[in-house]
Amino acid sequence: MNKIGFNVLAWSASMSEDLKPILDRLKKIGYDGAEFFVGSDDVAAYKRIGKHCENIGLEVTTVCVLSPEENLVSPELDIRQKGLEKIKWIIDRSHDLGSQVLCGPFHSAFATFSKAAPQDIEYARSAEILHQAGDYAKEAGILLTPEALNRFECYLCNTMEQLSHLLKNTNHPNVKAMFDTHHANMEEKKMGDAIRKIAPYLSHFHISENDRGTPGSGHIPWDETFAALAAIKYKGWLTIEGFTRNDPDFANSIGVWRQFSEPWEMAENGYKFIKEMGEKHGL
Repeated sequence: MNKIGFNVLAWSASMSEDLKPILDRLKKIGYDGAEFFVGSDDVAAYKRIGKHCENIGLEVTTVCVLSPEENLVSPELDIRQKGLEKIKWIIDRSHDLGSQVLCGPFHSAFATFSKAAPQDIEYARSAEILHQAGDYAKEAGILLTPEALNRFECYLCNTMEQLSHLLKNTNHPNVKAMFDTHHANMEEKKMGDAIRKIAPYLSHFHISENDRGTPGSGHIPWDETFAALAAIKYKGWLTIEGFTRNDPDFANSIGVWRQFSEPWEMAENGYKFIKEMGEKHGL
């Protein structure tokens, strides 16, 4: 069975001691790992939380976004360079946590649009910086897995076809792909076809319901999804990413205006759901 993770953004985007009892309970439920948002500037906190995860036997993955001032597709070289430096800083903090994988839509700035369809030069700009970031991440022992987002949060990579194109241009063994079922539910025609399309690059996977609530409670075609993962012999993480209103500032920043599920209901029932689907489809 693949390793199962849970993204603690369901509680908080901060990096603080308040996460420790949450991590303890996730471990008790049976989770193999926790996923953290890398955004807080409290550098020492990453090492403290990373040490706690190590002590309780909980593995780590991380996620991040870039601001418009760090946009890898910007025509301004200094902005692209700021993006590279930010990714390097995030890789350093991920290393402090003991992260194995850094995921997220860091191929471009979050919710930043050019009022045009993506251009070849934009894929080339992003690929150039991602290749350099891949070199840095390799030294830290961290795999980079850029993520395709829905059209309301991104325009460069909405589909697995676009993400595959970017990764082909990036051409780095340490830069692979992430798949998120929430975004794919909006942008792909068929979940299984999309998974097969990205299979040569696929290295991280977010289990996310259509409304970001508890997996299995909505209309994501989970049988099709797990069957496709089994067919391509996917061996990476299956990490639940669900959002709540528990951290209002973070929720406001991503347009989460209501409580889809309570965090612990999502964690407990989501874990059971993944185990059941994995066993059913032979993952």
